[in-house]
Amino acid sequence: MRLIPAIDLKSGRCVRLYQGDFNVETHYPVDPLELAVRYQQLGADWLHVVDLDGAKDGVGGNVSIIELLAKLPELHLQVGGGLRDRASIKRMIEAGVSRVVLGSAAVVQPAEVAEWFGEFGGARITLAFDVRFNDQAVPCLATHGWRTQSMLSLWDAVEHFVPHGLEHVLCTDVSRDGALNGPNLDLYQESLRRHPAIQWQASGGIRDAEDLRSLAEIGIEAAISGKALLEGRIPVEELRAFLPNA
Repeated sequence: MRLIPAIDLKSGRCVRLYQGDFNVETHYPVDPLELAVRYQQLGADWLHVVDLDGAKDGVGGNVSIIELLAKLPELHLQVGGGLRDRASIKRMIEAGVSRVVLGSAAVVQPAEVAEWFGEFGGARITLAFDVRFNDQAVPCLATHGWRTQSMLSLWDAVEHFVPHGLEHVLCTDVSRDGALNGPNLDLYQESLRRHPAIQWQASGGIRDAEDLRSLAEIGIEAAISGKALLEGRIPVEELRAFLPNA
């Protein structure tokens, strides 16, 4: 399993939100480029970057920083936040981004997203499905920076895009995000059971190397971690097993 460090950008700064709440923000006094280089030096070959301004307002406010990060040699970028039209996707790919992350667009404009799979290919697109559980314990999608709750289930959303070439799904249990209370292993086990051919990425709640090992053992392709890495909660020697270039 591959560990992919996350950098969340808001107004040009590195931040973390608590459970997607834009009013509960922690700012980290580190330059985004310096942080990316630090993760690369640790052995990371992929970086997950979220433009939170774009996720909230649909307007990417950190594009220039992302374009700078994309120029780092031998570091692949997976970028999301406000990518809701063909032009913004094309701009990211032309800037050197390896994969774009589509979230809200997959829910509110599925026909267009299906066309983008045909144009850009499944290898260049990750669908980000952020979920909250309803009263029947079904994971349902939250969109637009997690401010809107959909009735659409994770399972129906994935099933819709599989025929169009879906390869990568990033799934976040919103209740775990930024909380450092462990990933939702049951959710990911069920995801793998239903769609074993999908390359699943786990996000939310990772707090230590044991969490990473648990995700690896159930067969998750990659784990996204932001807060635990930013705060140095996992010793470097314990990270090396999950960083391909360590």
